[in-house]
Parts: sequence; C-alpha cells; structure tokens
Amino acid sequence: MSRLVKPTTSLEDRIAERLDQMRAELETLPPGNRRRDQIERTIRQAETYTHMNDWIGSPGLRAPD
Repeated sequence: MSRLVKPTTSLEDRIAERLDQMRAELETLPPGNRRRDQIERTIRQAETYTHMNDWIGSPGLRAPD
C-alpha cells in the first residue's frame, strides 16, 4: 500500500519551477519540433492557469460581507 506524501511547496511554486525547466528545454529545441510545440502549449496552459488563479483570488471578486 502506498502513502501519499504531502508536498512541501505550494502548487504555484511547483508550477513556476516546472515552467522554468520547460523554458530552458525550449532553448535546446529547433522551431517546428514536435516536442517544442508540446512544451509551448503546456507553457501557455500553465500561464493561463496562473492568471486565472490570480484573478479568482483577487480581492475584487470576494463576496460582500
């Protein structure tokens, strides 16, 4: 039986770290490469997530007291 391990860093920090890794990998791949296209798509999705998460968590969207 496996046990779940609680992450020591936040999801946002893990996403930012992974984005840095993917951007570094992009520099090594030529334009038009299938892997490069996949990485670019994943980066766009992660950036969209972070923007939406920031927007959802903004004080302007909180319910009135």
